[in-house]
Amino acid sequence: MKLLLTSAGVNNKSIYDALVDMLDKPIADCSALCIPTAMYGHPWVGPGVNAWQFISGKSENPMVELGWKSVGVLELTALPSIGQDRWVPLVRETDVLLVSGGDALYLYHWMQESGLADLLPSLQAVYVGMSAGSMVMAPNIGEFFVGWTPPAGSDEALGLVDFAIFPHLDHELLPGNTMAAAEKWAAGKQGPSYAIDDQTAIKVIDGAAEVISEGNWRYFSA
Repeated sequence: MKLLLTSAGVNNKSIYDALVDMLDKPIADCSALCIPTAMYGHPWVGPGVNAWQFISGKSENPMVELGWKSVGVLELTALPSIGQDRWVPLVRETDVLLVSGGDALYLYHWMQESGLADLLPSLQAVYVGMSAGSMVMAPNIGEFFVGWTPPAGSDEALGLVDFAIFPHLDHELLPGNTMAAAEKWAAGKQGPSYAIDDQTAIKVIDGAAEVISEGNWRYFSA
């Protein structure tokens, strides 16, 4: 699976070009599924108008609105109540997964509960994450980002990459997301990590990570 892990969506030409390069056909020929689940777990985001804006392609973070051939909704909280034959073939056939921001641990919980977590490593789709949708790929997210508390009470995430992500670096609406805060967060991690602003993404193909940026970012070694 190819990963494009963004802070705020596909919001500049460099990130857009990276996405196009990862696809094996034009965006206009690709089917996509958007996953809004993380939004419901975050008090600032959803449920409500923000989830609708993401799904309908009317948000300020371009993902759904990029001109896909088709876009469907994959709501993870609903999947445990229906048979896997109803949704697994759909996921296997799609070209792109568009995973919203919100609460990373809430997203991780429902990826596990739904069975999507087990399916992800075998998919051929390009996975495009935004904020929490990117953070969930890490081994853990760090105490700084714990909001919704999972049943197990830990900050564990998928571990499909070996690094963690501190998104929205120096964001004007998030005064706590400073480089100093990122340094302190990274110091508590056992593995490598990245702090990235909203003009930055990390492309991962076959385990190799590459930073795509028109903004500010920093790598912290283990």
